Amino acid sequence: MKPQRSYPGKAAFVIANPKSPLMDQVREVLRVKHYSLRTEEAYTGWVLRFLKFHRDPSGRWKHPRDMGSAEVVGFLNHLASVQAVSAATQNQALNAIVFLYSQVLGVELGDLGEFLQASRRKRLPVVLSKQEVQRLLGALPDAFRLPGQVLYGTGMRLMEVLRLRVKDVDFDRGQIMVRGGKGDKDRVTMLPELLREPLSEHLKRVRVLWESDLREGYGEVYLPEALARKYPSAVKEWGWQWVFSSRSRSRDPRSGVIRRHHVLETGLQRAMKGALRVSGITKPATCHTLRHSFATHLLENGYDIRTVQELLGHKDVSTTMIYTHVLNKPGLAVRSPLD
Repeated sequence: MKPQRSYPGKAAFVIANPKSPLMDQVREVLRVKHYSLRTEEAYTGWVLRFLKFHRDPSGRWKHPRDMGSAEVVGFLNHLASVQAVSAATQNQALNAIVFLYSQVLGVELGDLGEFLQASRRKRLPVVLSKQEVQRLLGALPDAFRLPGQVLYGTGMRLMEVLRLRVKDVDFDRGQIMVRGGKGDKDRVTMLPELLREPLSEHLKRVRVLWESDLREGYGEVYLPEALARKYPSAVKEWGWQWVFSSRSRSRDPRSGVIRRHHVLETGLQRAMKGALRVSGITKPATCHTLRHSFATHLLENGYDIRTVQELLGHKDVSTTMIYTHVLNKPGLAVRSPLD
């Protein structure tokens, strides 16, 4: 056990409608503070699990105001000792509960004291050989092959690829701007030469679809609320459209607006799983494996680890070092392993 810092309530918090059910209050504050839909789903899920864990023997749910640090510590200990969750999962649960108390209820949670911390397991990433990557990409269905090639050819994360906007692909400079990556950081990665023509042709088809939507009275794209207010006309501009837009329009679960979203990550993940089976690769690879392979192959090709760190967007070079240890060879121009 390790002592933990205090988690006091914050003076400034959003006052949700007190007449609303608790979970509606949580969602209201999350949306006012512009948290992403994925974070909203994660936080509400953890709050529900916390409340469910502390039901009394009759099944009656307790209000979090009637609980405190002791109940929070009990829940965190259960996650670590009984459910054996990872350290990251336990930390996410803690963040969700702290958010509930400090931001929704405006209650000072105080010092949590000591609780059982989930172990941080050191795992080496799964990496495919260059030949396996080519077999895997070749086995992907046509609709998902280009996103798969971008994953490997640029080292981007899955959601970074799927949330790519047209304006962030710079064909003249041969680079892609990754906006709002992990930690809400921007970075630049290369545009592989082999993807210039396929990506250009793909965008022509996407533009035809977008122009068709405009004629039918649609054509809007999702923008974060602050951007949508600052640039109200941007929602229908070509540059803000998704590079990998969905084949069909759908209703936004928050605003109710009907528009074309980007391809869902589950579609590419299922396609990847099928391609692994077809290509006969037995490694437990995922979409993120292509990012690991990108980094490893660059290092194998002699590129400087600091350069690879920048391309991956790692805050600390020690994170990049997990792939392999090579002699630094600075000053080399970077060329995508896809090429």
